[in-house]
Amino acid sequence: MKKPIFIAALALLSSTAVAVTPATPLKTAEMLRDAALKDDVAFDITEGLTTEVGQRMAGTEAEARARDWAVAKLKSLGFKNVRVETFDMPVWVRGEEKAEIVAPFPQKLTLAALGNSGATPPEGLRAEVIGFDSLAEFQAAHDALVKGKIVFVSHGMVPTQDGSGYGYYGAARRQGPSIASRKGAAAIVIRSIGTDHHRNPHTGVQSWAEGVTPIPAAALSIPDAEQLQRILKRAGNRPVTMHLTLTPRNIGIQQSGNVIAEVPGRDPKAPVVLAACHLDSWDLATGAFDDAAGCGITAAAAKRVMDHGQPLRTIRVVWFGAEEVGLFGGLDYMRKHPNEHAVIAESDFGADRVWRFDSRVAQTAQPVVQDIARALAPLGIAQGFTDQAGGSDIGPMAASGVPTMELQQDGTRYFDIHHTPDDTLDKIDPEQLRQNVAAWTAMLSLTSNAAVEFGPMPPVQR
Repeated sequence: MKKPIFIAALALLSSTAVAVTPATPLKTAEMLRDAALKDDVAFDITEGLTTEVGQRMAGTEAEARARDWAVAKLKSLGFKNVRVETFDMPVWVRGEEKAEIVAPFPQKLTLAALGNSGATPPEGLRAEVIGFDSLAEFQAAHDALVKGKIVFVSHGMVPTQDGSGYGYYGAARRQGPSIASRKGAAAIVIRSIGTDHHRNPHTGVQSWAEGVTPIPAAALSIPDAEQLQRILKRAGNRPVTMHLTLTPRNIGIQQSGNVIAEVPGRDPKAPVVLAACHLDSWDLATGAFDDAAGCGITAAAAKRVMDHGQPLRTIRVVWFGAEEVGLFGGLDYMRKHPNEHAVIAESDFGADRVWRFDSRVAQTAQPVVQDIARALAPLGIAQGFTDQAGGSDIGPMAASGVPTMELQQDGTRYFDIHHTPDDTLDKIDPEQLRQNVAAWTAMLSLTSNAAVEFGPMPPVQR
């Protein structure tokens, strides 16, 4: 080739390269999504936290070790502005937990104290058991019928994909103990708020209503609750007597904290995108499903956006403390960080595949919502509600009107596992975990690079 022709060809190639259209935000999100289907960061975080720290009860030394672990891990992944914002909280800890039927059919039962349960005397208490098939039936009972007795409340929670039964059936745990105390019961045991049939009790928090005296409160494993129902039925007119020992205690005000890390945006004045989970767990297991996996998912997705290049908006990853015992971390964060968020989202429903995408953002952000829906569709995720979304720790912020997005995970087996000794790493399916990371990566890529206004939204009317 002659030199002038060669130079002209190079010039043509150069001009052609310059004219290439840059990738759209949607194309970028799709590329990052596909790469995330091979992600190992989320599993590494989940495995590391559950192995090196284990159980992480809020306000305890174990949760403090989890915060130290989290800070080191997030720094090693390249996040900036990694820090802990501490807060004080009252702490309840578990003690001895035993129950047995003394008469008419002597046998041991498996149970766990509910959070904030009162204590029996050290030697336990012995009383007649009176059973109810639902919380409503118990509420309707005359106080004299339960006075001085151990109340047993059952129900029949069934699995659902969206976990919608938890609100209704969970009332037996959340409200039952206070109702029992007001009626003069000696103690209350409930059927665990779960859908499994393993001999594992489900713990969980309950808070005493104002002016109520704490009494012993526990959850029976579901097989034991069904056994107690049969015992009551076969006993006929004979009283069923239980010996119950629960020795939890309150250890006073202790420290918890939220671990915060950021992917700084190009516009430091722009409201941030919040990607959240909770760091603490109940003390019966290592909290892999609830919620180490959520921390792995959100951090892995934010890292993928970070590694691709600086987004327009800052992505703030928050691993909340003390969620399980009363949303203390979320409430403290809300007080300290008002009016800072473009949009918020949280992963706290296990590690099984995302199946639906919900949102509550302003009309100006609907094009972004539609792009997210397009990016999620190849993952088998359908667009759901466009007027409601939430989460646990972010729930109060969402209700106040902060724009919110929610990647709904399949909850069919969630209530088999959560708050039980079974919440361990072997329950995590790595492929479903990667699908979560891919979905979160696409969502964070599009929201953090959007220049539109996502809100504010009107407060949710209760």
